[in-house]
Amino acid sequence: MHFKLICAFVQDDKTDAVMDAAKEKGATGATVITSARGEGVKAAKTFFGLNLETQRDVILFLVEEHLSREILETIAEVGEFDTKSGTGIAFKVDVEDAVGVAHQVELLQDVVGDEL
Repeated sequence: MHFKLICAFVQDDKTDAVMDAAKEKGATGATVITSARGEGVKAAKTFFGLNLETQRDVILFLVEEHLSREILETIAEVGEFDTKSGTGIAFKVDVEDAVGVAHQVELLQDVVGDEL
């Protein structure tokens, strides 16, 4: 079984919705790193030297490769990445090897068994 790592940088108020939507599409879990900061094309607004940008969360999903594109598209839709500027980004990368995922493999065998 092959996996992809989806990294999603989302506004912190959308984290739960993104995680729930990804799970509905087949993600078996996620790791959330809170309070990330970043800067996109437009500089962050400030007020007397204080940043007015919203906090970001980084959500890491280790997903089966056959499910990865649909999960990625769902994350983008729920996070409103393509409809509103500065709402976040997500990307996926190949995972060469992983340990500690035996229980996920058992669950995913039924879901993607025919494609393996």
